[in-house]
Amino acid sequence: MDAKLLVVDDDPNICELLRLYFEKEGYKVLTASDGAEGISHFKTFEPDLVLLDVMMPKKDGWQVCREIREISTKPVIMITAKGEVFDKVLGLELGADDFVVKPFDMKELSARIKAVLRRYNSHHTQGDDETVRFDNIEISKDKYELKIKGKAVDIPPKELDLLYFLASNCNRVFTRDQLLDKVWGFDYLGDSRTVDVHVKRLREKLEGVSDKWHLKTVWGVGYKFEVLS
Repeated sequence: MDAKLLVVDDDPNICELLRLYFEKEGYKVLTASDGAEGISHFKTFEPDLVLLDVMMPKKDGWQVCREIREISTKPVIMITAKGEVFDKVLGLELGADDFVVKPFDMKELSARIKAVLRRYNSHHTQGDDETVRFDNIEISKDKYELKIKGKAVDIPPKELDLLYFLASNCNRVFTRDQLLDKVWGFDYLGDSRTVDVHVKRLREKLEGVSDKWHLKTVWGVGYKFEVLS
């Protein structure tokens, strides 16, 4: 394992614990004690994954996640203390990939990191031409690119995964649980609201693109990419 982890937490004990544990697992680890330092380290260290505390001085985890998503799609796992006011939906909307609650089990955290990295890295190892095209839209999995009216559009990996899966199975309805299994994988530990948040974000990107297809909610069931005849 030669992946690079950036740990951003204002608790020096947690930073040191995570650094020692994950260096023993073979990761390269850099720590930051506040949000501003975290952003600076992200740009210079170029980590493969960020462990990001929510409540921090200077810039909180929400702001750091927002700024990371403006320049990168690298995975972010949010860390929150038990009992803190914590809006998981907000985290998903900002682009977080997973969440852990303090105190956390190190083996579980390690498993989550590996699962998130595995999903992310799979996006960049596609060898075949996996492209779906409809009116005014092109979704390429091998290039990991979304084009709308011929122009590339920035999109986080899981949003593209979800859109590609639905479009590849157009006019077929999938439940939220099916989409969690097919898109996020069996080892995903989130809940079905994840799907709702990502569909909402996709609709914002795709609004007004075409009148020949749309992302449709099938009430009481789930979602489908509906192609109109």
